[in-house]
Amino acid sequence: MYPLVRKSLFIFSFITILSGCKVSEKITEPKLITMPNQFSQQLNETDQPVLLWREYFTDSILVSYIDLGLQSNLDLKMALQRVSMARANTSIAAGALLPSLHGVVSVGQQRFGEYTIDGVGNFDTNLSANVPPEKHIPINIPDYYTGFQSSWEVDVWGKLRSRKKAAAARFLASEKSQHLIKTILVTDIARYYYNLLTLDNKLEVIRENINLQQRAIELIVVQKEAGRATELAVKQFSAQLLNTKSLEALVLQEIIQQENQLNLLLARYPQPVIRGESILNQSLLQQINAGLPSRMLVNRPDIMQAEFQLVAARLDVQAARAAFLPSLNIAAGVGLQSFDASVLFTTPTSLAYSVIGGLTAPLFNRNLLKSEYRKASAMQMEAYYQYQQSILNGFQEVATQLSRIDNLQTSYDFKLQEVNTLAEGVATANDLLLPGWRHILK
Repeated sequence: MYPLVRKSLFIFSFITILSGCKVSEKITEPKLITMPNQFSQQLNETDQPVLLWREYFTDSILVSYIDLGLQSNLDLKMALQRVSMARANTSIAAGALLPSLHGVVSVGQQRFGEYTIDGVGNFDTNLSANVPPEKHIPINIPDYYTGFQSSWEVDVWGKLRSRKKAAAARFLASEKSQHLIKTILVTDIARYYYNLLTLDNKLEVIRENINLQQRAIELIVVQKEAGRATELAVKQFSAQLLNTKSLEALVLQEIIQQENQLNLLLARYPQPVIRGESILNQSLLQQINAGLPSRMLVNRPDIMQAEFQLVAARLDVQAARAAFLPSLNIAAGVGLQSFDASVLFTTPTSLAYSVIGGLTAPLFNRNLLKSEYRKASAMQMEAYYQYQQSILNGFQEVATQLSRIDNLQTSYDFKLQEVNTLAEGVATANDLLLPGWRHILK
């Protein structure tokens, strides 16, 4: 027996060396673009904890809409199903490391030709004096079997473990994808809500202008009757009033569109959206810290999702490389077998078992394995570039929004000065024109 074992080990080593010499080389990822240490010299950057949305938004109605969206949004529910699928794939990959065990009950029948080795052998066996009549082999041979069968691929080179780790990484990526959808959902709900508040304020201003323009038309008509104005002036004022009323209709339509978009996020059919206080009375954080750029790597779910996808792609490449090496499979079975059903459950006469180990090495299907390896390598590079792209996008988004906050604050200050200046101008015009209007009305 020992010479047989030595020969088997020799053949195993030879095949391993033969296969290992042809395993593709590992691919090398290029170096990541270095992230700047800060967003801008003018911004306040501190390594502080990230605020939760409940700490940021103070409008109770908006908070209730966000809670409803997190419970009812259909995109989020689909993301939860993708997480469940990824979790199931992880369990499938983990199960591949364990032996499989099946319960088997089978009934069959076969007949060998008379001029075959089995046919002649069975005929000769029945003529032996050592075989009693009850053990004679019939011409039509029944086969009854009940028992257990097992198979196991021994993960010698870590192929199955790599697949298990890749499935786990994709599960984590799916969870980060769910967090990303939640983040986008909260952002979109807040954006549509504040857009509605802004449109409400815009509609209020337009309607105030309509009232003022109607009063101006009344005054210009009085001036015309007094000979102080012409019909052309009346038409011009009337045209301005019609233009403002058209703006009112456009704003009303935009409000309906924004409400429908918000209702869609909340998984509701179109209906009026209740709003809280005016946009002018809403309170938000007075100061926003930029934070350190490196914190994006641990806070942004899109970057973390891309990172886990990259980890999974690398493990896929490892599994594809291990597929070039020999695999060791062990199959075993134990049960009761007989061609006579009456003695099937008689032990130990019906006891049957088998154990076999097989070593398989890819020799003639290497083109398929090479194609799988090239595919996995390309997917790794794609995941690598996607990870780099997500970092660049995250950095640019933060830098752009921080700059936008600063510029919008500057624009707001100028607009506030403009409003104050115009208000002073209106007051001055009233002081100059009021005596004249009183004279005309008399």
